[in-house]
Amino acid sequence: MSNLFERAEKIKLLSCDVDGVMTDGTLLFTSEGQEIKPFNILDGQGIKMLQNSGVKIAIITGRKSPMVEQRAKNLGIDILYQGREDKINAIKDIAKDLNLELDQIAHIGDDLPDLPVIRNVGLGVTVPNGADIIKEHAHHCTTKAGGKGAVRELCELIMKAQGTLAAAHAEYLK
Repeated sequence: MSNLFERAEKIKLLSCDVDGVMTDGTLLFTSEGQEIKPFNILDGQGIKMLQNSGVKIAIITGRKSPMVEQRAKNLGIDILYQGREDKINAIKDIAKDLNLELDQIAHIGDDLPDLPVIRNVGLGVTVPNGADIIKEHAHHCTTKAGGKGAVRELCELIMKAQGTLAAAHAEYLK
């Protein structure tokens, strides 16, 4: 755990995949063909707390969806890359734009397009419902599944390692 905390201490940016991470990976469509994505409210609160602690958030997803754009807007996430299967190049672009080293970045993903990022960032994380090969290469696997609080769990892990979690909780314990 100490190596995990050492990695988490350095994090300045958390990059999240969407399908299978911020959602449970189920694709839902209306009879008119409109896509529906069920996001987890716990993840949203975790993202807000992590942002308030000074860590930036990015979303990098291989699919394009107006629901993802809306969720990013609702959470104040302005770093949004949709339709990007080449996530490693996206993360390198973000790192350059923000003047960050890859070891200052955490990424949570669940499938093959996430693998190069997970292998190259400071904290590569996956979810229990992720592909086995991703689990083999990630630094950590959350206990909660994608779409079921995994992002919140990671946000709190980073905040705990950086010493900001207790202060975030204290706001609600007044």
